[in-house]
Amino acid sequence: MEERLQKIIARAGIASRRHAELLILSGQVKVNGRVVNELGTKADAAKDRIEAAGKVVEAKEGRRVYILLNKPPEVVSAMADPEGRKTLRNCLRGLPERVFPVGNLEYAASGLVFLTNDGDLAAEMLKNWAQLEQVYHVKVKGMLTLPDLERLGKEIGVRMQTVRQPDASRGRATNFWYEVRMRDSKKEEMRRVLVKENHPVEKLKRIGLGPLSVEGIPRGRYRLIEQREAERLGKVEAGKKKGNKDLTQSRRRGDAEDAEKSGEERNTGLKTGHYKGRDSR
Repeated sequence: MEERLQKIIARAGIASRRHAELLILSGQVKVNGRVVNELGTKADAAKDRIEAAGKVVEAKEGRRVYILLNKPPEVVSAMADPEGRKTLRNCLRGLPERVFPVGNLEYAASGLVFLTNDGDLAAEMLKNWAQLEQVYHVKVKGMLTLPDLERLGKEIGVRMQTVRQPDASRGRATNFWYEVRMRDSKKEEMRRVLVKENHPVEKLKRIGLGPLSVEGIPRGRYRLIEQREAERLGKVEAGKKKGNKDLTQSRRRGDAEDAEKSGEERNTGLKTGHYKGRDSR
């Protein structure tokens, strides 16, 4: 059966569908030895010899893989980097399948990255990426009060709340962590507003993507998830309804009731140990 080339390439796990389109347009795809550079071209994976970026596209579909990876900071969210920096491939040693990341997590940030070789799911996720809720732990310069969190959250269009702080019990916390729930398009707006308020972002860790959480995955490691769990990422409406329920209990720490009783935000340590070492300084 003939299908669009980008769909065949994505299903084989060589690239995401969007990247496959770029490969086609740049002349890096061949069908039966002839270069194809027009989008919409179809082929039969069972009959035609298809090559993409120098790799032969196998007709056999193989196992579909879905991965949650806890990316360390200063790692490129890609499988290769022309500048020679560390990439996600360094965290996936021993994995026989070829996978690719869906969406992006900036170089300096850490936390949850989703990878797969399921091109159809990746395409669905990217189509709805702007509506997919993401949850971050954000370290800022200084401290924000509860009124600050409410005011800035409304201005940016996100939900902000305090989390328990590393080293606060020893009196050493000077720059504080907060939880922010937002859509991807709000990230730069958040940075801009916090700079204007003299509380620039110092560190960023993505702890949730839709209904999925990075909880329990050590930094630089990953875990495989079931297809039915991964497919929830493609169902944005379901993610909106269930996101609050599925994400970690640590997000409910430092609530407004406790802060009102004490007259200020609670300044105690994070639930997880992910911020030990250089992250907790």
